[in-house]
Amino acid sequence: MTDLSRTPAEAVRPLAVVTGASSGIGYELGRLLADDGYDLVVAADTPLAEAVQAFEGLGARVDAVEVDLATEQGVQSLIGKIAGRPVDVLAANAGHGLGKGFLDERFEDILHVIDTNVTGTVRLVHLVGGAMRDRGQGRILFTGSIAGLMPGSFQAVYNASKAFVDSFSFALRNELKDSGVSVTVLMPGVTDTEFFERAGLMDTKVGQSDKKMDPADVARIGYEAMRRGDGDVVAGMSNKLQAAMAAVTPQSVLAEQHRKMAEPGSGQT
Repeated sequence: MTDLSRTPAEAVRPLAVVTGASSGIGYELGRLLADDGYDLVVAADTPLAEAVQAFEGLGARVDAVEVDLATEQGVQSLIGKIAGRPVDVLAANAGHGLGKGFLDERFEDILHVIDTNVTGTVRLVHLVGGAMRDRGQGRILFTGSIAGLMPGSFQAVYNASKAFVDSFSFALRNELKDSGVSVTVLMPGVTDTEFFERAGLMDTKVGQSDKKMDPADVARIGYEAMRRGDGDVVAGMSNKLQAAMAAVTPQSVLAEQHRKMAEPGSGQT
């Protein structure tokens, strides 16, 4: 839809698409993009009114859609909001976690994590990334996680889904290396967002941790890496050390370490 109140210069502002934009890292990425001169199409499965107001306050024109990106209909609704406009940045940030033991989780909840973090992300990137490649221009920023580098005892499905995202981003980057489209994966560690409450992890050591990073700092690290065209970035020095240790530590040891942080009730001991 054309905004006739805009000048020609305003009408050609670049467009960024941000998923999971209502709070946390996605919200902070939206703020950075709006402040940097982008118009936005934003999506989340929770209300976006406050986020839209903040983004518009930074000068962005914002189209928002509250959808479940775990579903094909949700992704298509977001594509409908893009309305054929060229996308300069795709911040594929939507995702959520799931605590407790794998066999204690409802299978519907397990599927929803996989369909949000993996299927919905891949579906969206296939649609938007294809148009970027056709144009020979664009930037894709995935929100992965250092969780993808280790077995996630009591977060088994979430960590596995992030291992997929991390790996997928590196492969896609290689495939697109001569296309004009860059691919970056941001790999945060423990970040102070609604993730832990939504995942049912508030009674765990990781949920109770007072060493969570500020999502604004995490988003800026990822945003700057994307702008440089980096392939990946781990947010925070302690997380860099953890990622380095994960590369040389036996998987059985990593699984036991994760258990101590994520096992239900571990935050009460």
